[in-house]
Amino acid sequence: MAKSKSSLGVGRLLIAAYAVLALAATGRAGYELAAKFNEAPLPYTLSATSALIYILATIALSRSTSGWRKVAYAAVIVELSGVLLIGTASLIWPELFTFNGKLVKTVWSFFGIAYGFVPVALPVLGLLWLRKTKAAQ
Repeated sequence: MAKSKSSLGVGRLLIAAYAVLALAATGRAGYELAAKFNEAPLPYTLSATSALIYILATIALSRSTSGWRKVAYAAVIVELSGVLLIGTASLIWPELFTFNGKLVKTVWSFFGIAYGFVPVALPVLGLLWLRKTKAAQ
């Protein structure tokens, strides 16, 4: 059985990065929703949404069928849109992310500053990789 492009080299590294971010976002969101949801429902719901998108992207990127590639493209585009929209909103309207006088960060607020800006870079890399591997098929 031949290996898919996603199981080799850069693809494997990209999928691993998505998996790590999926675990980090899921852990963060799980804790926030369970322990602190009433403090800041909007940011914590946004973190949970990002976690679900990272999980879907991880699964879709690890598959090589045309159907999963479409899911991967959709997930990564939604991810990039979310990072850009939430990142911009958190800069323009920080009051949406402020509760009890404290700024509450999400995975995507301030373009993923809490995660070293990986959330804004990863979908760009994902789209480039999907485009490259499509040409190679």
